[in-house]
Amino acid sequence: MSERGMRVWIDADACPRLARDQVVKFALKRGFEVVLVAGQAVARPNFACVKLVVVPSGPDAADDHLVEHAVPGELVICSDIPLADRLIKKGVAALDPRGREFDERNMGDKLATRNLFADLREQGQMGGGQAAYSDKDRQAFANSLDRILTRLMK
Repeated sequence: MSERGMRVWIDADACPRLARDQVVKFALKRGFEVVLVAGQAVARPNFACVKLVVVPSGPDAADDHLVEHAVPGELVICSDIPLADRLIKKGVAALDPRGREFDERNMGDKLATRNLFADLREQGQMGGGQAAYSDKDRQAFANSLDRILTRLMK
C-alpha cells in the first residue's frame, strides 16, 4: 500500500494523549493520515493529516465506526480487546497504546483473559483499571508502531 493512502485510526476515547501524539509525529514524518474516532469531542492536533470523527453516543458506536471504515493494510490503535478481535478478523492491524500488537495467534488468549478479569471484577474479587501510562509504555508503543508501520507501508 502506498504511503499516500495509508491511515492510522485511533479509538480516541480510550487512548492516552501521549500515544496519540506519538502517532501524529510518525504521520508528519511518514506522510499518512490519522483519524481520531471518539464518542465526544477530543482535542485534535492542528495538522492537516489529522481528522476527528465524533460518532453519535452509544455503546460501541466508536467501535462500530472503526470496524466499518478501517480496511486491511491500515492500523487501529485501541485498548478494547473485543474491538481488536473484530478488526483482526477483518484483516486490519491492531495495536494497543502500550505497544502490544493484537493478532490471530494471541487473540483467543487475550479474549479469555479479558473475560476472566471482567467476571472477577463483577464478583467484586478484583479492582478495575490499568496502571498509569509510563515512559516504558510510551517507548514500547513507539517501537511497535514503527515496526508495524514499516510492515504495512511496504
